[in-house]
Amino acid sequence: MKDGFVALVGAGPGDKGLITLRGAELLSQADVVVYDRLVSEEIIKMIPPEAEKIDVGKENKFHPVKQEEINRILLKKSLEGNTVIRLKGGDPFVFGRGGEELELLYENNIPFEVVPGITSAVAALCYGGIPATHRDFCSSLHIITGHAREGGQLSIPFQELKELNGTLVFLMGLSSLSYLMKGLINAGMDKDMPAAIVENGTRPNQRKLVATVGTLEQKALEMGIKSPAIIAVGKVCTLSEKFSWFMKKPLFGTKILVTRPKASSGTLVEKLRQLGAEPVEYPCIEVVPIPENEELYRACENLSEYGWILFTSKNGIQIFFDYLNSKGLDARFLANIKIGTVGSQTARALKEVGLISDFTPEIFDGSHLAQGIAEIIGKNEKVLICDAAIASDDIVNILKSNNIKFDRVPLYHTNYINENSDEIRKLIVDGELNYITFTSASTVEGFITSMKDTPLESLTAVCIGNQTADAADKYNLRYVVAEKSTIDSMIDKLLKMGGGIIDD
Repeated sequence: MKDGFVALVGAGPGDKGLITLRGAELLSQADVVVYDRLVSEEIIKMIPPEAEKIDVGKENKFHPVKQEEINRILLKKSLEGNTVIRLKGGDPFVFGRGGEELELLYENNIPFEVVPGITSAVAALCYGGIPATHRDFCSSLHIITGHAREGGQLSIPFQELKELNGTLVFLMGLSSLSYLMKGLINAGMDKDMPAAIVENGTRPNQRKLVATVGTLEQKALEMGIKSPAIIAVGKVCTLSEKFSWFMKKPLFGTKILVTRPKASSGTLVEKLRQLGAEPVEYPCIEVVPIPENEELYRACENLSEYGWILFTSKNGIQIFFDYLNSKGLDARFLANIKIGTVGSQTARALKEVGLISDFTPEIFDGSHLAQGIAEIIGKNEKVLICDAAIASDDIVNILKSNNIKFDRVPLYHTNYINENSDEIRKLIVDGELNYITFTSASTVEGFITSMKDTPLESLTAVCIGNQTADAADKYNLRYVVAEKSTIDSMIDKLLKMGGGIIDD
């Protein structure tokens, strides 16, 4: 049995881009991950699927798993020979009780490592446009816990803090907000001293409140501010609007449902996130290679018969070349064959296996692919179509009408899935979702299948092309169509709508 090991990894305040490279590296090697409530869903998705996940989430006045039990879990799992990652929001040693968790490991000679995380005391301020220090206003930063240990009482030296003339940052202090502000005022701090709260700092649902020490409590009540939130006091808070960058991103606060398969959603999701949106992943379909695909085997044995191979998706390319590789073959096997791809993403996937598409239509759909091939194909050349088991007949019909010989080989099934459909249905009914993206007709069908009897009038769908739009139209969805059948063009459409323009 291998030796056990524990790493305390600071996950940062939420934005997955703020976890350190070392933290992400260790997380990818985890056998067991013990994580907190403040670890964001995006970082939880980074956990290897085969790893055991243990949620020990704690929040103010509600500790489903006591700290002593967490310590014992780390010890037990490490003694079993596991690589255990204790994933903690923020930094493990900044009011994260990381030291307590190491004590038991040290006593039992368990090897451990601590990976610092970016504390919300700095990061949430930054994402709120508030510099922790600024030479014109202050020269020190002071981080104070606003949360007393269980059964204890807060004891904060307000007089000393007031005299420091630095930026004060209170963590876990929302429930003590009244005590904190009154304590500062009673110590002689000016009621008009700028103060701020950043809620859900670094996340797409971030909110901020800028007020004064005298008005912060009342305004927080009016806004319904909730934890997790940090409280800042100091003149630097006046820079919030001037230096605001995160909340001014063009799609900030826009919640967008992404229906692409898990394996394909990454590019769209990441681009949306970079624009400030909150993408909600809901893969409605999954691509499953056809097992024991005799038609594919026969076609590959007789590839010399074909002058062209047409691919209608990047999934098809991956499955086709996975089969060739399994036979000890690579791109050289297709040296005398031309290849057509339905669009830029499919062409890009082909390039990743070492080949450049000989033809990609300007309009990315099967009809234009087939029409283009019909115009350039050589006399007596035969075409091999590689597509899904259930697919449009557009290519077939055009090749037939042009008397072009062809074989059609289905490579995969498209299955509809509905994981978390109840959660998505609630988001729609509650009006929390603004838009939904469809990158194929099958994603429309999969979504509709999983959302039976759900009112969809509040959603605007962004469709990648006309065939996808036809599927949306069939179900009376409100939709717009991207100018080009690309992810970037879909995002351009979302940017226009985010600015209040719907040009359908």
